[in-house]
Amino acid sequence: MKKESVCEILDLGRSLVGGYIGRFEYPWQALEDLGDEILRIGDYLPSEQYKRVSEDVWISKDAVVSETAYLGGPLIVCRGAEIRHAAFIRGNAVIGDGAVVGNSTELKNCVLFESVQVPHYNYVGDSILGYGAHLGAGAVTSNLRSDKKKVVIHFEDENTETGMKKLGAIVGDGADIGCGAVLCPGAVVGKNTVVYPLSIVRGTVDSDRIYKRYGDITERR
Repeated sequence: MKKESVCEILDLGRSLVGGYIGRFEYPWQALEDLGDEILRIGDYLPSEQYKRVSEDVWISKDAVVSETAYLGGPLIVCRGAEIRHAAFIRGNAVIGDGAVVGNSTELKNCVLFESVQVPHYNYVGDSILGYGAHLGAGAVTSNLRSDKKKVVIHFEDENTETGMKKLGAIVGDGADIGCGAVLCPGAVVGKNTVVYPLSIVRGTVDSDRIYKRYGDITERR
């Protein structure tokens, strides 16, 4: 994937904060001040649709939220979303319309676009998941390098310093990440790409591809 292509893998009209993300040259830059943006937007959410359940948590009245879920703010849970048993939301999160956050899934500083599914034992930290993206059971976004250095994104044509110590993954619309897969810090997965179970993804993967366990990439037909 070329550097300029990363802006094409997300349909910004499919997120409450799509306009905010679109202000930046690259999507990951929006994560640094995401909490402030959530607080700003929250004050303008329509009271007939959203309930402010604490100082910095807003939940759509038609969302389904388990009593056993932990909801840390700043947080917005959008229309028709489902937060299941023992979900752990640590804050700085936007959960889009119709998204599913499942059993024991942990979220932190992330944006889930509309219809995203992270339904079973997932970790999504410092990441953006595009419209309709899906993480299989146990799939995670790793957001911190083992050497604790700042994250570099490896594109086809160049490497890009993000200046961020913590950065997970940018996952394009409709991408399907298999069970037990690990997206390494700064991974970018294109639209409609399928990542096989137990894969380790480093760098970037183009849209409409199949990424197999050992990095064998083929075109999706």
